[in-house]
Amino acid sequence: MTHKTIIITGGAGFIGSHVVRLFVNKYPDTKIINLDKLTYAGNLANLKDIENKPNYKFVKMDICDFEGVLKLMQDEKVDGIIHLAAESHVDRSIKDPFTFAQTNVMGTLSLLQAAKAAWNGEWEGKRFYHISTDEVYGALEMTHPEGIKPPFTTKASSGEHHLAYGEKFFTEDLKYQPHSPYSAAKASSDQFVRAFHDTFGMPTIVTNCSNNYGPYQFPEKLIPLFINNIRHRKPLPVYGKGENVRDWLYVEDHARAIDLIFNEGKVGDTYNIGGFNEWKNIDIIKVLINTVDRLLGRPEGADMDLITYVTDRAGHDLRYAIDSSKLQKELGWEPSLQFEEGIEKTVRWYLDNQDWMDNVTSGDYQKYYDDMYKGR
Repeated sequence: MTHKTIIITGGAGFIGSHVVRLFVNKYPDTKIINLDKLTYAGNLANLKDIENKPNYKFVKMDICDFEGVLKLMQDEKVDGIIHLAAESHVDRSIKDPFTFAQTNVMGTLSLLQAAKAAWNGEWEGKRFYHISTDEVYGALEMTHPEGIKPPFTTKASSGEHHLAYGEKFFTEDLKYQPHSPYSAAKASSDQFVRAFHDTFGMPTIVTNCSNNYGPYQFPEKLIPLFINNIRHRKPLPVYGKGENVRDWLYVEDHARAIDLIFNEGKVGDTYNIGGFNEWKNIDIIKVLINTVDRLLGRPEGADMDLITYVTDRAGHDLRYAIDSSKLQKELGWEPSLQFEEGIEKTVRWYLDNQDWMDNVTSGDYQKYYDDMYKGR
């Protein structure tokens, strides 16, 4: 690691907290600044284990605060930015697209402008790394509803459950076709990052990742929400018939990929990060039910009757599937966990950390941080 001071935006969130933890522990001689606004999805309890490390610093700040970000970069002599801060829940974007445009587009532009001003054309040793989503590519056809064996040889794609539901995959050269306000905002932010590279020569990298799962995910997302609902025997609302397909990636594998790309990725390039691991929503829900029931000592599958089909989401994309072969071939990354192993670890974590779940679902964590940072 050649960078001396790195800002990680959104570091109190789900993916961000895993990235912060990895960098703080792996690079003790590098100062890691966690810049987070602490919206509903940000929770410093996610980082209790590293909050007193000498190379870690938390700064409560909105990425849209251009003057604040610029001053921080100048004062701390920041030479790297890993940008994860974003509004990311599609349902929320449908109800409130303005917030998504403000945070995801204008917030990214604020960071880019601050980096441009702070670095002032001295690009050597600098890097702006922007994390995006596979949703910017739109949707893929499901040409094989029952699944086919994928033409991949990664660890995560071995085993009979790891199927592909079509021949086409998201590759880095695909045209963007976002369908939701969330993905439209992320697509716009991606293009601003590329524009700053092409126009000003800023050393940028963009990555687009598939659905993440693992510990510390905010429980509005499918996997933690359903684990908690199964535990408490609450309904499991499934959009449509549950036929939508997503590619799932264990969050720690994503953090490893971010570390590798930040240090070794080609400036100005784009990398896709995925698990080669497609699952229909209804199938992943059944796996969750069986796993939670087994770990709680209930008869396996006892809670299948909790599944409740609801009206499908507006503009719900049918299939996402990332092709990560470029990242594999150029930098040697591959997912480390098979899905069965990753989901077992994930379910155990949520069942073993009910206090964390209760604190988040009650909203108590927000009141605590609101009081702590009042007036700052």
